[in-house]
Amino acid sequence: MKSYKTASHYRSLFKGVSWRIIATIDTVLVVLFITCLFDNCSLEDALKIGASEFLIKLAIYYFHERIWLSLLRKQADSNKEIFVKSISWRIVATSTTFVITGIILNAFNEIALYIALTELFTKFVLYYFHEKLWLKIPLGRIRNFFSKKSQ
Repeated sequence: MKSYKTASHYRSLFKGVSWRIIATIDTVLVVLFITCLFDNCSLEDALKIGASEFLIKLAIYYFHERIWLSLLRKQADSNKEIFVKSISWRIVATSTTFVITGIILNAFNEIALYIALTELFTKFVLYYFHEKLWLKIPLGRIRNFFSKKSQ
């Protein structure tokens, strides 16, 4: 079996989709929690924010992943690399959450800010462990799966 040194585009895409599923569930729960604290519960708004984030952040995540692969010339695999990568993603993702939330709720107020800040912490932990989990999947496994299907 061929040994790969970098992650394929397929891997980045599937990794992004798996992350967005986890992150979207977290987003919906955080939005519900924060809006309910402000006596403004709305499952509809939570689902709109979650769905918008899924689509927008999937693209952003893919490019973030490819940039990190290009910078390191390998997967982030040490705790330090994963930690720094997690911080860089949280800066991008939290800013995006604030903007999306503000647009959907028609207000860039404390609710949008609390949603973004709450996600900052919940998603940092979730993202770190997501990265560690993906290290368990050997490089080339997804690429080989698709190359066998196309033959």
